[in-house]
Amino acid sequence: QLQLVESGGGLVEAGGSLRLSCGASDTFNYYAAAWFRQAPGKEREFLAVISWSSGAYYKADSVKSRFFISRDKDNNALYLQMNRLKEEDTAVYYCAATKSTDRLTTSQIYSTWGPGTQVTVSA
Repeated sequence: QLQLVESGGGLVEAGGSLRLSCGASDTFNYYAAAWFRQAPGKEREFLAVISWSSGAYYKADSVKSRFFISRDKDNNALYLQMNRLKEEDTAVYYCAATKSTDRLTTSQIYSTWGPGTQVTVSA
């Protein structure tokens, strides 16, 4: 059973940057890996997804110009580079994995989740 754990969250001032990491207990092969976030009182929001094998990725329009997803196949690690952070980016950020190839922006199709890492952006 694949297990995931996020790291790299913290407190940052608006306009700053953070790089989140997601480590896996086993290879991500045959999976798509994604980042989601959830702010208090809001639904879990899709941010970006990457095909582990090809590296092809897709990002939500809301973060397309500021967030960048990448992966390190050799180290089974997933990353999310977040630039020009805003207060509204404050949320718990999750990495997730699925063997599905469809509906990859939908949280329900992801079978494996990390516990999340808190990102707080101050004014």
